[in-house]
Amino acid sequence: MEVFDALMVGGWLMLPILGCSLLATVIVIERLWSLRATRIAPTGLGQEVCERIRQGQVDLYWLEAHSPLGAVLAAGLRNARFGQEQVRSRLQEAATAVIHDMERYLSPLGTIASITPLIGLLGTVVGMIRVFAVIVSAQGVERTADLAGGISQALVTTAAGLVVAIPALMFHRYFQRRVEDITVRMEQQAGQVVEQLAHHGGELTLAERRDSLDRRGGREQRA
Repeated sequence: MEVFDALMVGGWLMLPILGCSLLATVIVIERLWSLRATRIAPTGLGQEVCERIRQGQVDLYWLEAHSPLGAVLAAGLRNARFGQEQVRSRLQEAATAVIHDMERYLSPLGTIASITPLIGLLGTVVGMIRVFAVIVSAQGVERTADLAGGISQALVTTAAGLVVAIPALMFHRYFQRRVEDITVRMEQQAGQVVEQLAHHGGELTLAERRDSLDRRGGREQRA
């Protein structure tokens, strides 16, 4: 009940602060779930693809469905017959799309971390204006309740803005660092695949989606 009373003291400016708090919480939970390295760039996928290249055949349907990193590697392998430059170019394009997806919602989270202290500061200004309005009135000395209310509004809105902004800023920096770490992991595994392609002298068979499905259907019929 005390918390609710404190929020009421903050006035109407508490509404945007609470809205920012709810939005930041949703973004943080969603990004914690989505930005998992095991989901985006599983360890060992590059080595597994290199092994399949040494065997002379890579199933692109399996690779695309494996993970975002798998989709990046599949995009590069589709251009293996055009040379390493084309492979690197397609890897870069596909990786850019994955990185863009990883950075989703980070900009709104950073905006929340920036504007909530300003909203709190606005509440401080509004509260102090209210205090001075009471002071300059004819009965300012006697209206101690109004004076206390203005000061409380100034303090509550400032504190609420900081309470929302500080965790939002911390998670924003944390997610940025996680995106960088995952990007480095993707680059390392993609580099392994490109190097393996350069050393692979034999013909590489790339099983496309339709071909893969046809082979599976044929195996089922024979069974």
